[in-house]
This record gives sequence, C-alpha cells and structure tokens, in this order.
Amino acid sequence: MQQKRRTFLKLSGMALTASALPFNIIHAQPRNKNINVDTLKVGLIGCGGRGSGAADQALNADPNVVLHAMGDLFADQLQKSLKNLKEIHGDKANVSPEHQYTGFDAYKKVLASGVDVVILATTPSFRPLHIEAAVEAGKHIFCEKPVAVDAAGIRKVLEASKKAKAKNVSIVSGFCWRFHSPKRAIFGKINDGAIGKVSAIYNTYNTGATYRGWQQENPRLESAEWQLRNWPFFNWLSGDHIVEQAVHSVDMMSWAFGDVHPVSAVATGGRQVRIDPKTGNIYDHFAVTYEYPGGAKGFHMSRQQAGCEGSYSCEAWGDKGNAIIDCTRNIHQINNKGKLWNYEGEQNNMYQTEHDELFAAIRKGKVISQGDDVARGSMLAIFGRMAAYTGKKITWDEAMNSQEILGPDPAAYRFDLTIPVTAVATPGVTPFK
Repeated sequence: MQQKRRTFLKLSGMALTASALPFNIIHAQPRNKNINVDTLKVGLIGCGGRGSGAADQALNADPNVVLHAMGDLFADQLQKSLKNLKEIHGDKANVSPEHQYTGFDAYKKVLASGVDVVILATTPSFRPLHIEAAVEAGKHIFCEKPVAVDAAGIRKVLEASKKAKAKNVSIVSGFCWRFHSPKRAIFGKINDGAIGKVSAIYNTYNTGATYRGWQQENPRLESAEWQLRNWPFFNWLSGDHIVEQAVHSVDMMSWAFGDVHPVSAVATGGRQVRIDPKTGNIYDHFAVTYEYPGGAKGFHMSRQQAGCEGSYSCEAWGDKGNAIIDCTRNIHQINNKGKLWNYEGEQNNMYQTEHDELFAAIRKGKVISQGDDVARGSMLAIFGRMAAYTGKKITWDEAMNSQEILGPDPAAYRFDLTIPVTAVATPGVTPFK
C-alpha cells in the first residue's frame, strides 16, 4: 500500500498542497481484465499529472472499466503516464500501441478509437476545442477545470453544454470541492440560510512560488513546444494562476452565494517576485472585489510567492452568523449567533467521488450536466483577471461578451510555430477588449 500511495502522489500533480489532502487513497488491486459487452472504455486526453491521476480514479470507479486509448502532445509524457498506470492497474491500463496517440490531433484519434468516456486534462487553452469535439462524438466527459482561458472559449463551452444535454451526454467537472462531503454539507447549510442572507465572502489561494517548476535550461521563449512544456507561465495557455489554480477558491465563493453571478468586478494584481522577463507573462498576485446583486461583496486574494503566509480558505458572513471553510486544516464551521456547528461526518476522497458518481450515472442511464457550472466557475476567475489586467471596473455582461482571444487559434498549433510572448499586462494601460 505504501508503494501505491507513492505512485498515486507521483501521478496526481494536483493544484493543491499536500496538507490539503487529508484523505486515505485506496487503489483497486491490479488484475487481468477481459473486455466484454458491458466494459466501459476510457480515453485519456492529456497525460500529465492531473490527467494521470484522473485516469487512476476512473479505473477505480467501476469494476468493469479499462483505459482504452491515450493522447498527448508529447510521447515522453504519454509513456510515463502509461507506465505508472500499468504499475497500479495492470491489464486495466494495458493500452495497445495502436491506441497511443501523440500530436495536436491526438484528441481526434482518441475520440474515434471506440471509447465511451473521455478524460479531458490538457492545458486549459485546448479545453473548449476538446469539449466541443467530445460532445459531437457523443462521449461522456470528465473535464478538468478551468474549461477556457478567455470569454470566447467560455461561450464555446456553454454552447457545447447545451448540445450535451440534448444528446444525454454527461459532463462532470474538475471542481473537486463540489464532491467533498464536508464542503457539500457546509455549503448546503449556507445555501439553506444557516448564516442568514450572505453579505460578504472572503476567499484565498495563497501558495508558494508555484506548484510546477520552470524549465530553466535552454529557454526558447518564442517556441510553441517550449511554451507548451512550460504552459502554467503563459496566460494564453493557462489563463494565469487565478484561472488555472485559484479558480477553486473563486468557485467556493460562488457556491456560498448560491451560484448567482456577480454584477461587476474591480481588481489589482501584478508581478512583485516573478520579475525575470524570461519567466513568462503571468502575474504572481491578484486581489479582486466582486460586487453581487443587492450590494453583497466577494473578496478574492491569491498569490504565488515563496516565503509568504499561506492560505486556502473561504469565509462567509451573513445577518445570522458566519462560516469558515479552511481547506488546508480541513475545518468546516458555522457560528449562528454563538451556536457552533462543526462538520463531523465522513471524509471522502473527492477526486475519487468525481469519477464514482460519473460512472454510476452512466451505469444507471442517468446524465450529470455540469457543463454550465464549470463554465460559469471558470468565467468568474477570467472575469477577475480581466479586471486586474486592465485596472478597470468591468461588468459581468461586458466580460461575457469580451472579444479578447488569448493566443493563436488552437486549430493552427504546430510545434514549429513561433509565438512571441506578449507583454505582461499593465493596469491602466492594457485595454479591455
């Protein structure tokens, strides 16, 4: 079991600190698997740490599931992922060479390989394209967050979500806290009025320098391949860290407000320690104030700076009390006029629950439709980035109708493409588009 846990941690590559994972990870025993008419075939598109972790959980979610096809831009990443998954799951992850695809069209080949379910875990900039294609192909979907890096991508996902509902195709999102039993309990209470009418929410995602290392050797900043291998540091690929990482905290804020979208946002942000121009074009800190209908406010703070105070939490205040959700210390507490409630129920592995519920729904012929939800949650973070980059007060409608497109058209990507690194955004100078 100890070896399996080490392998899981090697696979997972999650956008969380280890201390935020107070769960027992239990894997199915490796075994030979004979494919039959009831076997669900899984395709993995994006074989990095989070994709590999999701594939591991998918193979645990149902006794009659196999990993059938894999696709990634890079052959070395695919082979590393396959090796690790085979160590855990044996023949359940015995993907034949003819179902191992690399390159920019790998996703098309995975979708055409006979899979029933796809895991979409590539760099976020690809997600709208892949969701659209998976829905058109009629495949059930697990998609990691965020699902886009700009409003144009969000609009594509919302349209694909509408088609998915019409086709009875499930979309389950990677907003993992939505599957965490303690979070479901406390946010359920907040939405049911346990602290009264919510007037203010403060949420944070303050971490160290980054969860992924920058490849220092031989930087080729304008090379598409080099940028893709260092994707978290380029806003056209990641959306910046408020979108790629801190979106979890922004989504908890939305949950506490009953998922009503804000009216406007004003923000600040910049680069205080990430000052080397060779370290991409993303910020290292954000602070956003979201204004909600009726004057309620949501305050967000995130940073990626080493040696600073860390925080990964959401606090809410209402006219009857307050609530504390501390993801690092696993605290879930409500104070209603001096009467305390603390969550004392089960502690589940939320990453596993995502897949357990998806595969259970497929077996029962039911549909889980979270496409709109994951698009909205992703857009909240994009909205905050827009306000920080420009320094302007932006309305929700303006943000949703933004014509800004970060980066080149995904359909035109090539490894030999030259992509100049856009300048770091300057508040008050960078225009809203």
